[in-house]
Amino acid sequence: MSRLSRRSVLAGAAALLAAGPARAAQPRVATLDWALLETLLAMGVAPVAAAELVLFRQVAVEPLVPQGVIDVGLRGMPNFEALRRAAPDLIFNSAYYVAAEPKLRLIAPVETISIYRRGAPPFVRAEEAARRLAEATSRPEAAERLVAATQETLANCRAALAGWGARPLLVINLGDARHFRVFGPDSMFGEVLARLGLANAWTSGTSYAASAPVGLEALARFADAGVVILPPVPPDARRILPQSAVWRALPSVRENRVVVLGSMNPFGGLPTAMRFARLLTQALTHPPGAGLG
Repeated sequence: MSRLSRRSVLAGAAALLAAGPARAAQPRVATLDWALLETLLAMGVAPVAAAELVLFRQVAVEPLVPQGVIDVGLRGMPNFEALRRAAPDLIFNSAYYVAAEPKLRLIAPVETISIYRRGAPPFVRAEEAARRLAEATSRPEAAERLVAATQETLANCRAALAGWGARPLLVINLGDARHFRVFGPDSMFGEVLARLGLANAWTSGTSYAASAPVGLEALARFADAGVVILPPVPPDARRILPQSAVWRALPSVRENRVVVLGSMNPFGGLPTAMRFARLLTQALTHPPGAGLG
């Protein structure tokens, strides 16, 4: 070996030592929870296995799920043998699927991370969940990038909505042609509304989720509100509502203040918060929206 090449090798070795130890190998991870799945994907971590991926792609839409991720079936009743064959080193679970945990622990260690809990703000817990997932997968900087991207997205949307004014919004999901569920200020969508500087017309808590079904006529109590409908919209609602006298008499419908957003995970993490903010901003700043009037 020449003097030059030996010197180059020694210099390279010194540089490696100065750089410190290499990042630990990322563990093979799996999850049953969609909020954790979308958070992992948004941070560039592709799990080896996850649940109900066909439906996730339809409902959550984004982030995209790599084709190589193994679908282990239902979130509440996963195919444990398929999960075992995926050979995860670590399984992320949430309180929603705690019943599966004893069997999950026979396959790999389980770390439970729950974004949604009664009395706790889901947005802050979604940030905490991102950091815990990133730490467990040896890429803590990925969480900070996701948190920063979320904050930037919401700030940009808030600026775009500065001219919206004080009109409150009612964020709902239609159960059928006669009933709806509403997302209160303690839901993820309610928290995003507040961070966008928008008022939630529904001021009562809904235990971090949507309320119990409410009769469609109750919308008349919110005469000044805009109505934001989250999919899915049942086929009977699409068919019946445009001809419904009750629906057509609502001030929000008569004045074209109803929009239907694109599909999203109703119990998502930071990626869902960003998607809701983007789609809502687009709908409110480019009227008329895709309503049901």
